[in-house]
Amino acid sequence: MNGLKLSKQLSSAILLLLGLSILQGCAGLRPGYEMPTLTVKSFRALPTQGAIPDFEIGLHVINPNGEALNLRGVSYTISLGGYDLIKGVANQLPVIEGYGQGDLMLTGSANLIAGIRLVNALITRPGDTVPYEFSAKLDVGAWRPAIRVKDGGVISLQGEGGNNAL
Repeated sequence: MNGLKLSKQLSSAILLLLGLSILQGCAGLRPGYEMPTLTVKSFRALPTQGAIPDFEIGLHVINPNGEALNLRGVSYTISLGGYDLIKGVANQLPVIEGYGQGDLMLTGSANLIAGIRLVNALITRPGDTVPYEFSAKLDVGAWRPAIRVKDGGVISLQGEGGNNAL
């Protein structure tokens, strides 16, 4: 008899914990929450000692919400022509205040194999532009869903005299 009573108490405790976890997860969804805007502001190669260059990527973040955006970390990928060329992570990030904006500086390394594939594709299928995409996952804490953002466009390969620009 005591075993049955203990089993019912354990089942009740598990259901209570499960219910609290679901409520906490729903609280992280925040009705009326707008996704922050993330745009690539700058992009430059850094001096390097090896064959594979590092890059510095400047991002501009706009927080359209009343609550501060306290980022724990970010992971990101920059693709050119469909090839994931640069990947990186960062964890020392500024707080973007509610209804505020700020800049992030990230450093990433090039993927040598993806770079070779991109160059091969540009040689075998020449064109006037190449598409780019920046995608990032922003970590805002353990009890809130990650924020995923993308920015993209095309880069002109025609130089200064071309009609299309970034």
